[in-house]
Amino acid sequence: MSKPKLAIYWAASCGGCDVSILDIHEHILDVDKNFELVLWPVAADFKYKDIEIMQDQEIFLTLFNGSIRNSENEHIAKLLRKKSKVLVAFGSCAHLGGIIGLANLYKKEDILDTVYNKSISTHNPDKIIPKTTVQVKEGELTLPKFYNYLRSLDQVVDVDYYIPGCPPNPEQVVSIVKHVIEKKPLPPKGSVLGAGEKSQCEECKRKKNIKKIREIKRIATSIPDPETCLLEQGFLCIGPATRSGCGVACVNAGVPCRGCYGPPPNVMDQGAKMLSAIASVIDSESPDEINKIIEQIIDPVGTFYRFSLPTSLLRRSDI
Repeated sequence: MSKPKLAIYWAASCGGCDVSILDIHEHILDVDKNFELVLWPVAADFKYKDIEIMQDQEIFLTLFNGSIRNSENEHIAKLLRKKSKVLVAFGSCAHLGGIIGLANLYKKEDILDTVYNKSISTHNPDKIIPKTTVQVKEGELTLPKFYNYLRSLDQVVDVDYYIPGCPPNPEQVVSIVKHVIEKKPLPPKGSVLGAGEKSQCEECKRKKNIKKIREIKRIATSIPDPETCLLEQGFLCIGPATRSGCGVACVNAGVPCRGCYGPPPNVMDQGAKMLSAIASVIDSESPDEINKIIEQIIDPVGTFYRFSLPTSLLRRSDI
């Protein structure tokens, strides 16, 4: 009896999601036993042409990590969508756009100029910027087109399920693999797998005293109390605007939540939700004093939209 086919792909990403798959340890043997792996570029030398000749929906499950930054990412996303029965946006970059989505604050030309001309570690006296095509004596060389705007996976193709996290917990990988192996019914389309329906704060066991703050603190310069709500201590914990399900791992380790699970259900914009939470705990009615407190927030966009800028309500005017 043939095994269901499994594809794992990385688009614009750091590779952490692929590491989370390896972190399932001995369960990787269950994957090998029960699936036919047909694509995993980070691990083996698979070819796109082998996917192109497959029948539509011949691949049972694709775990797609990374966002869509260039034309190759988009091409393979559309190809895998066509060839896969179940397409999963795996990790924060595919789910929400991810940390690299903060590049949407800048235009393509500015990004390339910074990387190839202004970086102190780059020696480029001729100021050469990569082109999509260049003619050499051996023929034409091509590179993927670098897009002006980064997008999440579901902004390009239809997605069946989402697995959040930066990276996803290995337990989430084990869970979906077992789900397929045991032939359990698939959850409703669009489900966020391995995540809860509430905010991180609902799962957090730290004491909440409804205390307001008069300053913003940083882990680098202040030591938080291990039992009290981090936000009430002045640390920017994104838990109020983040979906539960990770077991509050970061907060339990004494580190504020960064928001990688994305917004809870019915929250349209994670950053706006967090701004509202911050406004509710500032202990002042003086505009000047409030401004001084807010000015202590270093990089508001990078803090409140660390993972979700491409899927937020914020858009550049040139898009």
